Amino acid sequence: MTDFIPYGRQNISQQDIDAVVAVLTSDWLTQGPAIAHFEQAVADYCGVTYAVAVASATAALHIACLAADLGPGDTLWTSPNTFVASANCGLYCGATVDFVDINPATYNLDVVALEAALADSDRPPQVVVPVHFAGQSCEMAAIAPLAQRYDFTVIEDASHAIGGQYRGKPVGCCEFSDMAVFSFHPVKIITTGEGGMVLTNRQDLYEKLIRLRSHGITRDPDQMQDDSHGPWYYQQLELGFNYRMTDLQAALGLSQMQRLPAFIERRRMLADRYADLLTGLPITLPTQHSDTASSWHLYVIRLHLDQIGCSHRQVFEALRDKGIGVNLHYIPVHTQPYYQTLGFGWGDFPEAEQYYREAISLPLHYGMSLDEQDYVADCLRACLS
Repeated sequence: MTDFIPYGRQNISQQDIDAVVAVLTSDWLTQGPAIAHFEQAVADYCGVTYAVAVASATAALHIACLAADLGPGDTLWTSPNTFVASANCGLYCGATVDFVDINPATYNLDVVALEAALADSDRPPQVVVPVHFAGQSCEMAAIAPLAQRYDFTVIEDASHAIGGQYRGKPVGCCEFSDMAVFSFHPVKIITTGEGGMVLTNRQDLYEKLIRLRSHGITRDPDQMQDDSHGPWYYQQLELGFNYRMTDLQAALGLSQMQRLPAFIERRRMLADRYADLLTGLPITLPTQHSDTASSWHLYVIRLHLDQIGCSHRQVFEALRDKGIGVNLHYIPVHTQPYYQTLGFGWGDFPEAEQYYREAISLPLHYGMSLDEQDYVADCLRACLS
């Protein structure tokens, strides 16, 4: 093996290219019909009523929080094992942020810890953001009754999880949540280059999300505060943002949606194959909850550092030196310097911190060959021997 093997990579077909070229030669480049078609395709796949495409998953999280009326004086809770956007979205709204430690088996937000934290808190959160880490859904059926009891909005950060299932239904159907968010970054399951989407079954949230992604503006006469002045008329009803997706991106996303079943099938095959190839090594393989069927955005192992003769960093760097693009998902958010200025620090969430000391994300993507996977497994075995 001489080529670099990335941990994740987009797969672009001629069909995808043709779809984008068709938009380039059309009358629409920015916000046009391809966006509506893409939104409908995702909504239909997930079995949800509404979908709102935006410029990124970060933008999706931001407007989802605003649609939930998150603001100053409120609190958002999420997992420390995630990208910073899952927490930053609360700060963007002027709210405060706190975390709930992870389940040591699934690496998702620990529902037992969440229930205990809610019982102990004199300030329940306005919003809870469960993160479906690596493509495996959180235990949403246990979170939903807590949301009813403590009156908080549930926004699923499903950035990793399009194509996954929970209790036999697609992740994103919002059966146990108010909203769900997908990411279409190039390393995710499908891509639009950059892009994201908010899904919901609630019309009131949908109407607000549509306004918030485009400056808070509406052209719907039923939403306006006085009579229309004419066919040119629009009103800004609130402070929104320029978070629109382009038709170019949506055309790529719509084409990729047609390939989603094939993407998921191969990722699951590669994950099963890793389990066979890596059995017997001094590592912990990913655990799947019985209610879930992961989309396998990531394949994360944990090193048994007490059983190997090298450090976490040494294993990571040895694999990189072999041309294997391992990565680490994630540095616990509460340990970031910015969050330490907000009062967080090492020791606050020990399960997430212990996970961080041991975790390595191995390459897993649709275009990965079996020979490449064999090479990764052989190099890892050599590092750990």
